[in-house]
Amino acid sequence: MTTPAAGQQLSPDLISAMASLSAMPVHADFPIFIDALKERFGTALDAILLYGSCLRAQQIADGVADFYVIVDSYSHAYQQQRLRLFNKWLPPNVFYLEVTRTENGQTNTFRAKYAVLSMADFEQGNRDWFHSYLWARFAQPVRLLYARGETERCRIHVSLAQAVLKFLQSTIPVSGTCITDVETLWTRGLSLTYAAELRPERETRARLLAQLNLDDFTRLTWLALPAMEGRLALLAENQYQCHYSDREKRRASWHWQLRRWQGRVLSVLRLTKALFTFNNALDYAAWKIERHTGVHVEITPALRRHPVLWGCKVFGELVRRGVVR
Repeated sequence: MTTPAAGQQLSPDLISAMASLSAMPVHADFPIFIDALKERFGTALDAILLYGSCLRAQQIADGVADFYVIVDSYSHAYQQQRLRLFNKWLPPNVFYLEVTRTENGQTNTFRAKYAVLSMADFEQGNRDWFHSYLWARFAQPVRLLYARGETERCRIHVSLAQAVLKFLQSTIPVSGTCITDVETLWTRGLSLTYAAELRPERETRARLLAQLNLDDFTRLTWLALPAMEGRLALLAENQYQCHYSDREKRRASWHWQLRRWQGRVLSVLRLTKALFTFNNALDYAAWKIERHTGVHVEITPALRRHPVLWGCKVFGELVRRGVVR
């Protein structure tokens, strides 16, 4: 399971496909966030990416939009030393953002969370990281809402294409030698990446995402074939032959077991760090858990006073009950 270096083995058509996907239109309300993030990061800002379920939203006033903010460096992006260290030690840093707009005498509040990464970490994460935290997200459709210039735009497009290739090269070997279709291939892959993090989404989420984005995943898989020569072959429309030995299958399965343990540790560390960077982190976490699972998490006074200590107790209970996997 080798991974090519940046830009190598990447089909120009795959890069162009990710460029086209990332340029598709979004809801007219999203530019209000772009202005706010430009104001917040100034000349440090390289790019803004929109991802997640909000891509398909017909209106965003009732939800929380998800962004990745790409900066040229952490030292340029932050005045506070602790934020620089947090972002360098365990990327990304995650923050909460609210913006308001008044039209015709009516004021609307729009909410978002955004994760901050340097361009170097963004590229390395999609190309080289063992854990799937970044490349699993960016192998899926995203929107590039802002880029500083053409150089930054091209770097983002190449990195998105690299994420697709890393996703396929890391997930397909678990299937060994088999014949499969694109929906099954991506459902299995997304299920593996979800299991590598502590997430509240239901198990059916991976299949739903594969079905919603099936046309895009079909095209991306086909365009990734030049870099998968000898490993993945097109048999007929939407049918693929996977060629991995039993030894490679066992090795890939072991890698995903390691990613699951690594992901649990990283998730706990990132959640703990978010308590110091994310305004109303407890309320947001409780809202997201209830939204995805229907389970209500009570934010007690003790939890607010000692979020790390009591949060570990609540978190352990959620894991025990299977609410967070």
